[in-house]
Amino acid sequence: KLVLVLRDGRKLIGVLRSWDQFANLVLQGTVERLYAGNLFADIQRGIYLVRGENVLLLGEVDLDKEDDIPPGYCQAPFEEVFALKKQEDNERKKGDKRRNTKLQTLGFEAEHSGEILF
Repeated sequence: KLVLVLRDGRKLIGVLRSWDQFANLVLQGTVERLYAGNLFADIQRGIYLVRGENVLLLGEVDLDKEDDIPPGYCQAPFEEVFALKKQEDNERKKGDKRRNTKLQTLGFEAEHSGEILF
């Protein structure tokens, strides 16, 4: 069982069934986990094919601890967590835009808007 973090910020948990030399992965029984504030929600995704170029982090899940709720987090309904995450993302983007505008006045240029790795 693996946990994956993708370049777009998604976190996936599933059983590794196949891989190739490009790190393309096939996961079975996949769950996408959303985090927002101190809440999290799981979304069942089933069989999931991940292109290797999108994998940012990959790790093995400790099967003895996989059912434990992460410390400091509470499980909540998907709709509530999704709305909170969307709000956090919008606030982060506004902050990034303000920071990038200020940096541009000083002669710096942002490479991206900070959407990757979050």
